[in-house]
Amino acid sequence: MSTITVSAKEPRGGRRALFLITIALGVLLNPLNSSMISVAMAKFEHVFHVHFTTASWLISSYYLASAVAQPIMGKVADLVGRKPLFLIGLALVALSCALAPFAPSFTWLVVFRLIQSFGSGAIYPAGMGIVRNVITDRQAQALAFLSVFSSGAAAFGPSIGGVIMNYLDWQGIFLVNFPFVVASFLLAIFVLPNPRRGDRQKAREVLREIDLPGIALFILAIAASLVFLLSLTEKPVWWAAAAGLLAFVAFGWREHLAASPFLSLRFFRQYTSLAWVLVQFTTVNIIFYSIFFGMPTYLQEVRGFNSQETGLIMLAVAGFSLITAPITGRWVARSGSRPPLILAALFMTAGSLLMLTLHTASPVWWLCVVLSVLGLSNGFNNVGLQTALFAASPREVISTASGLFQMSRYMGTILSTVVLGLLFGARLTTSALHILAVVLACLGALVLVMSLRLPRQS
Repeated sequence: MSTITVSAKEPRGGRRALFLITIALGVLLNPLNSSMISVAMAKFEHVFHVHFTTASWLISSYYLASAVAQPIMGKVADLVGRKPLFLIGLALVALSCALAPFAPSFTWLVVFRLIQSFGSGAIYPAGMGIVRNVITDRQAQALAFLSVFSSGAAAFGPSIGGVIMNYLDWQGIFLVNFPFVVASFLLAIFVLPNPRRGDRQKAREVLREIDLPGIALFILAIAASLVFLLSLTEKPVWWAAAAGLLAFVAFGWREHLAASPFLSLRFFRQYTSLAWVLVQFTTVNIIFYSIFFGMPTYLQEVRGFNSQETGLIMLAVAGFSLITAPITGRWVARSGSRPPLILAALFMTAGSLLMLTLHTASPVWWLCVVLSVLGLSNGFNNVGLQTALFAASPREVISTASGLFQMSRYMGTILSTVVLGLLFGARLTTSALHILAVVLACLGALVLVMSLRLPRQS
């Protein structure tokens, strides 16, 4: 199957920085909105009169839609052009953020979050595909630069959200997106390379070859499976488990027979290293988002901190993740992604075990120490695994691989809400937090094993 290419010289100097800022302003929207909402969960429970498990659908539905959208959008970006898809994604995010503050019910708020997730689902694979094709010199440093924005947005999200809620209430969680969306959209029009004119006709031809039955079965399989996983926090929905299993079997059979498969299972057999990167990234995000969604809720409901105080405490994660990202870029360029990923796994495991020392009277400074240890791993993981992904992915499928990479993030995030729902759903206590710590420490040890098996210069 043909792919759309971009004809552009690699930007240098100030134009390179402007190019990366354009991508970064779009890419940060997803992690910003995924983490910023964590400090608003208690507020949503009270405003819309729902309990934690129901309110968590604002998180789960966002990632369910993103998990489905990312690989699809990545495939579309590889086929029909990345800049148009980047702009469409920004427009969808703007639309959702304009409507969400006026949501008349919790259901409508979830719908607007779904629109937001589809928009950000287009931005990331399109943006990273452009970077992979245009930036060849000092690529690890370019990824580190983007990671400062994305990991910073994720890490500072609770702090930003806490301050915004203090002045603009929960509606501000959505309105804050507009400066980033507008700036990225205007810059993208002039800075990002356009598809070649001859590729537009090729795009129309390629669109007719897209495997729509395969995409439909993929959506059904992922959606049904995640509905089942999310139902485990209350009463298991067994029909969803059966539907998901049948859809996966049908999807595998369809992709085996299709002339132009959407996502052939042979893809993972062909790129085994890429498959392991995706598994590792999923596990890392179970740990990371269990902390990011679990700790703010614990700090507010058990420790009695308000949203602004909670956001400031969560800065302990943000500060260190921003420091480690640029350091990791230089480290990866010199030694590969394996060493920083091993160190990240050690910090995740140690930080999880330190959570066992927390109790209802733990001083704020000790809370910050524990969160700082966990924060140190974030920058190492983001840059290290993104670099490992690029190393394992051929240029012609990089947007598809980036879409799968983000899908792994969302799968990890959704699984983290399942874990939190099981542990925090009935009654949130310090004992439940300690059980969470043991679970995360075991996952951290698993990440360490996966990091050790990476090639020494991956």
